[in-house]
Order: sequence, then structure tokens, then C-alpha cells
Amino acid sequence: VQLQASGGGLVQSGGSLRLSCAASGRTFGSYALGWFRQAPGKEREFVSAINWSGGVTYYAGSVKGRFTISRDNAKNTVYLQMSSLKPEDTAVYYCAAVMSRALITTTNGYDYWGQGTLVTVSS
Repeated sequence: VQLQASGGGLVQSGGSLRLSCAASGRTFGSYALGWFRQAPGKEREFVSAINWSGGVTYYAGSVKGRFTISRDNAKNTVYLQMSSLKPEDTAVYYCAAVMSRALITTTNGYDYWGQGTLVTVSS
């Protein structure tokens, strides 16, 4: 599967952005999906994950209550709605996919990665 992330940009602190990740292929509904981010000089970290049906989600503590992950299997797309953004949310955001019924929260648990989209939050 190929993933294409979009929706990044420059936003002021307290603002909102919605990231999208479109996937190719006809088995999108069989994939667990996740969002990760990597700030300059830091390791890639988990942000959020959603299971194959969209019925189960999980968030990193740093974004819980501010970010919402969702998916539209009919459109082969996963979303990350980000609100109350903070400067520390600045990073390149990556979407990831793996064919699994489980909820995956680790970087090495994913097989496919998008190219990343840059989110910059100004103070």
C-alpha cells in the first residue's frame, strides 16, 4: 500500500489543523493505521492509532484530548484532527499502515509509511 500525507502547514499556537493520509489499494479496511511525528533532532514518536474498523483508538498522553484520529474506509483515508496546537507539536507528521486487526502503537509495528507532512506551530 502507498500512503500520501497532506494537510500540514503553519498555524499559530491554539489553532487547528487536519491532516489527511490517502492510501492506495483495495484492502484499506484490513489495515491498522497510525500517526507518528518527528521533531528536529528527536526520534520519531507515536501520536495516535486506530484499528481496522475505526472502533478503537489510542493516543499519546501529550496529545490526548486535543487530537482526534478517524478513518473513512470508503475513501481509503485516515485523518488526524489537531486542536489547541502548541509549539511543541511542531514536527513532521507521518502516517503508517500495517495489515492487522490489532491496534499498533510502536514504530516498528508498521510496514508502510507516508512521506510526511510538516506542521509548524508558532508561539
